Amino acid sequence: MSVVSSVTVTVPATTANLGPGFDCIGAALTLYNKVKFTRLDAGGLIIQVTGKEAEGVNTDESNLLYQAFVKLYQHIEQIPPSVKIEIDLGVPLARGLGSSATAIVGGLVAANQLAGEPLSQLQVMELAIAMEGHPDNVVPALLGGCRLAATSAEGWEICDVPWDENVVPVVAIPDFELSTQEARRVLPTEFSRADAIFNTAHLGLLLRGLATGKGEWLKTALQDKLHQPYRQALIPGYDAVNQAAVAAGAYGMVISGAGPTLLALADAQHSPAVAAAMQTAWQTVGITADVRSLSLDNQGAKSLNEG
Repeated sequence: MSVVSSVTVTVPATTANLGPGFDCIGAALTLYNKVKFTRLDAGGLIIQVTGKEAEGVNTDESNLLYQAFVKLYQHIEQIPPSVKIEIDLGVPLARGLGSSATAIVGGLVAANQLAGEPLSQLQVMELAIAMEGHPDNVVPALLGGCRLAATSAEGWEICDVPWDENVVPVVAIPDFELSTQEARRVLPTEFSRADAIFNTAHLGLLLRGLATGKGEWLKTALQDKLHQPYRQALIPGYDAVNQAAVAAGAYGMVISGAGPTLLALADAQHSPAVAAAMQTAWQTVGITADVRSLSLDNQGAKSLNEG
């Protein structure tokens, strides 16, 4: 078998939770990080980063992408090769768009390719979930599409969630960060039975709304009682942006992942107006936001090997 000398992996951003699907549902979006791993004969580690937020990425062994790379080699009980890593950042850091998932998936997929594909996609996915601690970002980052994950006696069951092509994800990415750790600290440790029932019903309705594109179902389905009520205070201007998005025709708005990015769902006709309204609303409270109408990425992580 020929030795792969370098591999380039492209990994999509992801939006998790989608309102009521806390820590179990996520979708891949058409926004990407690209990484290239090249074997080094001389030894050592070289990490080069380009992109708008390149200065925020560690360039030593603490880099999450490199840690994932090493993790796979440890799993297969091999010594990782010395590598040069070139990172082209397209996914903003600490914004609730799965930047850490792109690093974990990118590192694992690259390592698996350089090692000669000793692990199946399922095994790579299980390693990614173990590293991230929850499946809602890493699973769609690896597989693409919208995915629902549930535990079973044997591990994980992953369900593909149909997404009507007329349901457009509009992301409003503010110019400030919010760490996942901070966003988790504000959550209660216990919830009432009523809140659990509420979210169960709304997640079921969300799945049907996404599949059919039925607006009335989506307007109701995007509500949540497990995480968003506690996290909204961490995002300045949340209420103003939410009201603006709905007034412009959005079915509703949710926090993307742990935030601070806000995600609105709208039909194709209203998505441009929704995007403009969200940007204007944040500007009124002094926050600059990059607002984009995106699509679902249905391919997930893609790799290209060079011999």
